[in-house]
Amino acid sequence: MGCRWRSITDWKNVYVREANAEEQATGAVPLTQFGRMCAALGIQIIAASSPQAKGRVERNHGTHQDRLVKKLRRLGIADDAAANAFLETTYLPEHNARFAQAPASAEDFHRRTPSRVALDRALQLEDTRVLSNDWVIRYATRYLQVTRQSGHAPARSTVLVRENAAGAIEIRYRGRLMHWSEIPAPPAKAASLPPAVRPPGVATTRRAWRPSAEHPWRRDYLAIQQGVAALARGQR
Repeated sequence: MGCRWRSITDWKNVYVREANAEEQATGAVPLTQFGRMCAALGIQIIAASSPQAKGRVERNHGTHQDRLVKKLRRLGIADDAAANAFLETTYLPEHNARFAQAPASAEDFHRRTPSRVALDRALQLEDTRVLSNDWVIRYATRYLQVTRQSGHAPARSTVLVRENAAGAIEIRYRGRLMHWSEIPAPPAKAASLPPAVRPPGVATTRRAWRPSAEHPWRRDYLAIQQGVAALARGQR
């Protein structure tokens, strides 16, 4: 699907980002969550690099943020329904009559609005997670148990996690939709015992362990030393 729509943004990493090492090696296009959603809807992101291009974006936003807020305050509008009615019947018609520019071509390049299903599908967060040996993934501080596909470990395979605006999660493993259930977090490892309490400024020293004279290691070591010394005397 070719891009027929364009969105002019700045270089904030919510819109565009630099390629990581893996993407540089494979030639994959680096995408943010916003960029992936735009690509799914056929929208091309154009990151503004010059002050003039940035000014076009910011000037329009600044006009609305300044002018609209003051108008709403003067009219005493403080709820969504009244604000939307004011936008559609008064504010936008007046704004367009004053600032709109005639297009260079009369041809209508608008596309049909995507279906609700397509929009819901595109406007989801996507992330990859690695399956542990017990088929568990960690996602946003949650532990999700994926239904096992075999008795073997998944060999560090990855799954695609999708989350919609309502917080519903789906997990796909090798393109297949997986059943999963949330499980409690594993118990934390026992913390090491605190060091012995000692007066400030007094350092504790750890003495090296040495075997006693009767220890077999000490006896063997002495016997080896005596044998080496005897050989040395015999070679003289």
